[in-house]
Amino acid sequence: MSQPNMNILKVAMPKGRIYKQASKLFREAGLPIPSDFDDTRKLVIELPEMDMEFIMAKPVDVPTYVEYGVADIGIVGKDVLMEENKDVFELLDLGIAKCRMSVIGLPDWTPSINPRVATKYPNVASQYFREQGQQVEVIKLNGSIELAPLIGLADRIVDMVETGQTLRENGLVEMETIFGITSRLIANRVSYRMKNAKIQSLCDLLQAAITVKQG
Repeated sequence: MSQPNMNILKVAMPKGRIYKQASKLFREAGLPIPSDFDDTRKLVIELPEMDMEFIMAKPVDVPTYVEYGVADIGIVGKDVLMEENKDVFELLDLGIAKCRMSVIGLPDWTPSINPRVATKYPNVASQYFREQGQQVEVIKLNGSIELAPLIGLADRIVDMVETGQTLRENGLVEMETIFGITSRLIANRVSYRMKNAKIQSLCDLLQAAITVKQG
């Protein structure tokens, strides 16, 4: 595991939708992240005036960077945390990128003898159906999960739902909600101990901004 650089707080930031919301929250917390970074293609963004460095990562990779200490903290969806089960501290619910993990299928779905469930989240899906006392075959997919019930690959799918527009356009319906999802601030265990003052200060600023937004 990498040893933390004591002068710089390294932040693993997810690319895409979550980054836009996270950077907005950081600005609301008084952290002057330049707006032109929102569309940058740089993978490492240095902010020496803030003693911070952003590592732009795929959302699913953020917990790995934090667990291994190449990033001190990171922002990641609860869905990824539940699926990856990495050895990190979960510090703060940022309340952004809200969506939900759901069981989805065609409206005329009926239970079958050997049900199959397609998902990007095999650990989440397996645990959920096990807790429900249901035996299913979980199929791991990486692409358009909604395709699986349409072509007969699976009876149902487990996936994230934000607005439900894609489901409606493909004739699918939500059957059960497994859990709600928001983005979380996580920390490397060694960094949290060695850089506690820096990390706690950031948490306090973000929490204040979150409280204001919540009214």
